[in-house]
Amino acid sequence: MAGQTPNNAHPTNGKADVRGVFSTQEVRRVGTGTTTRKTVQKTFWFVEQNGKEIDCQPLNTNYVPSGPKRKITLDELIAKFSPEPEFYLNSVFPKMQEMQRNVENGDTHREKGETFAAEYEYARALNVDEENVRANFGIGLTYLERGDNAKAQDIFQRLVKLEATFEPEHKHLFNEFGINLRKNRMLQESLEYYHRALELSPNDENLYMNIARVQLELKNLVECVDNLLKALTLSPRHETSLKFLAWLIQKQLVPADRLDGVRAALQAAQSGAARQPKPAGR
Repeated sequence: MAGQTPNNAHPTNGKADVRGVFSTQEVRRVGTGTTTRKTVQKTFWFVEQNGKEIDCQPLNTNYVPSGPKRKITLDELIAKFSPEPEFYLNSVFPKMQEMQRNVENGDTHREKGETFAAEYEYARALNVDEENVRANFGIGLTYLERGDNAKAQDIFQRLVKLEATFEPEHKHLFNEFGINLRKNRMLQESLEYYHRALELSPNDENLYMNIARVQLELKNLVECVDNLLKALTLSPRHETSLKFLAWLIQKQLVPADRLDGVRAALQAAQSGAARQPKPAGR
């Protein structure tokens, strides 16, 4: 947010980038019989256009975008939404900038190992928007790095309920948090974390590989191998999974009834590598 110019243009030709606050109005009837009266409920939304897609997200009581986003069309925006440029410039944009600064300050302190200062900054951001994914990841990682598993557990429960946790833009933080859950021996939480991600991305081979790592820590060797084989079904030459399987064979950790499947997966990867065309000029 910092450094970005506020914009609340209402599109007229379908080509303008849209970013700002809009409102909708809904007329409701209150009361019954002769006491019936009409009330108008006004709702504010943060609207942002990315290419041809337009995201619409409600504002919370602190005037920042919070909660699930939904897609709307340009025609719907023009027909049903009214621009609120002054409200955006005077109230919403400054709050969004302040919250972003808190998150960035928290990140800076955490990178320096200043966990209590980091916690303070993340907490300030969460006071404005308790569903802010970056702030939740940040404060959760701070607790894990301090070994405060009880507080980390609370943040974990919040994160797994937020679909935004598993969006591609947060992939780096998602991976770091998962690794730290495992390092802190919060293994059941790790499994729940990755299985929740699988509900939203069922064809991600990296998730199966990460589940295999947790199952190894839990000494569930059958589940460990099965998840690696699922990863290789999705991506037969997934290097990390292949190395993991080779290590399991070397350590004689592959259950006897899974050996044939493991050998077949390794052989399929070798055959695929042999069939790969060589780059021109080499």
